[in-house]
Amino acid sequence: MEMHQIRYFLAMCETLNFTRAAEQCNVAQPSLTRAIQKLEEELGGPLFHRERQRTHLTDLGRLMQPHFETVLAQAAAAKAQAQGYVQLERAVLNLGVMCTIGPTRLIGLLQKLQREQPAIDLRVTDSTPRELSEMLLAGELDLAILSEQPALPDRLRMLPLYQERFIVAFPPGHRFETLNMVAFSDVHQEPYLTRLNCEFIGYFDATLAELGVELQERYESTREDWIQSMIMAGFGISFVPEYMPMLPNLPSRTLVNPEVTRRIAIATVAGRPHSPAVSTFVRMARSFDWNAF
Repeated sequence: MEMHQIRYFLAMCETLNFTRAAEQCNVAQPSLTRAIQKLEEELGGPLFHRERQRTHLTDLGRLMQPHFETVLAQAAAAKAQAQGYVQLERAVLNLGVMCTIGPTRLIGLLQKLQREQPAIDLRVTDSTPRELSEMLLAGELDLAILSEQPALPDRLRMLPLYQERFIVAFPPGHRFETLNMVAFSDVHQEPYLTRLNCEFIGYFDATLAELGVELQERYESTREDWIQSMIMAGFGISFVPEYMPMLPNLPSRTLVNPEVTRRIAIATVAGRPHSPAVSTFVRMARSFDWNAF
């Protein structure tokens, strides 16, 4: 059976008149009559008793009427929901954010999204690059914001957003406070607190080894708040992205010789069609003024 047959049948239930039902459905009466006859053939019995002056529902017709009303209502609801999705009404957007990216730089974009597309239901997942990549490929995330790095799967398409430098965070009163910048050579033999989720650990190890600089590794954690609290308490120093939210009064300087930067990008799965919500977010992110935050 087809939807137009159901619609014609329900119009007949309302009018009990083939002529008026055809007018209500904006169709020729013979077409409506043939459609209902075909429906009766599919169901195995008459739906209406046809009399010269009066037409009324058969027992089968009365049995089918509530079922067809439900079908028509569900079809209308599905169509409305689909149209709303295309028009970004009640669209869900699953966004992954690398755990070492501070929210400060992203809040402005999310505020703009909320202001201009309030119907988008944004759901944010905070995790490591590896876990976010796996979730993207599995379809559990629509897109993710993370740093570009060789270890990411080849299937991910990276759309650059902004760059940030690495800084050295150190305890108040440390000798680095007298410096405008801190070179790698300056950190020789410094006690160091390792940020385990930092995607540049391997790079830092290789650079330090090449320069003959040694650190005294004292403490390691996946928690940025613990690392910063330990630095503040005088346990050591750490290399931190410059836009990472910092504890008040925690001093820092730019890390140089060599300067270390990372590029933050939107990751999507290559070849996977973008939903309207994803396309809107990507467009807004790429046109966003990242220097304002």
